Amino acid sequence: MVGLNERFARHLASLATVRAVALLVSATLTVALAPLLTEAGPMPVGLKQDTVASFETYVKLTEARNAEELQRGTNLVWIDGLRENERAQAYEALKRGEVRVQKLETRANGEKIHCPDGMIHHWVGVAFIPGAKLQDVLRVLQNYDYHAQYYAPDVEQSKIESHDGNHFLVFLRFRRHKVITVVLNTEHDVRYFADSDSREHSRSSAIHIAEVENAGKTNEREKSPGDDGGYLWRMETWWRMEERDGGIYVQSEVVSLTRDIPKGLGWLIGPFVNSIPKETLAFTLGATRKAVEGKDKN
Repeated sequence: MVGLNERFARHLASLATVRAVALLVSATLTVALAPLLTEAGPMPVGLKQDTVASFETYVKLTEARNAEELQRGTNLVWIDGLRENERAQAYEALKRGEVRVQKLETRANGEKIHCPDGMIHHWVGVAFIPGAKLQDVLRVLQNYDYHAQYYAPDVEQSKIESHDGNHFLVFLRFRRHKVITVVLNTEHDVRYFADSDSREHSRSSAIHIAEVENAGKTNEREKSPGDDGGYLWRMETWWRMEERDGGIYVQSEVVSLTRDIPKGLGWLIGPFVNSIPKETLAFTLGATRKAVEGKDKN
């Protein structure tokens, strides 16, 4: 009985030591990270001109590559650039209903484009919609008033602000969650271009992006760059649609700009800025296919 009591006492002492260490670590982290955090999350970070200039260079070169590929009219789907066996496997995956996503990087004369105090995210994805026609996809993509239904919960609100032929000005409210939740009001300038009876492409630029504080409450407000968390500063998108193989291939390429990850906050900001671009693109293409197939269409 005495031995049992001694073991129990040692166990309690061990627990007390672990708790003391945990409290010490917690207190140390609180002191170390205090200058980087506010009640709402990370400290605001300014959007610097050098950051914007690097992103604009990146977009300009990406735009030139897209224009060249569209003019050439071949290999319009990114998987066509894979080796033969990989390409065959990718097409089989698309026919099974998978979305294939790939990370890209645009370089300047072979050199990496450095973006000071920011991170450039560049992804491309493609989906195949069997039995669909080009106009079926366009009816979904251009039906922006219903994007909050098609692309929920990522898109919380949507509406067409103006429309003139193939030119749209669109409002979208994004809600993104990954460890933290961020709500963004965005406006997009979108233009569609008919390349042939079976091919079309579009070009979209986010002309306004603002993080929303207290979203959905009476005191909600838009933060300005420099007053926000830097979770999305810029967003450029290229869509391609090609009708063949008894359906239509839909490809979306997105280049976005976010804040860099400050030291000590990788656990908080890293999952958001690193994984959200890829996951959002895959979700968007999957939701587009679902809407076109009539499972979520108005």
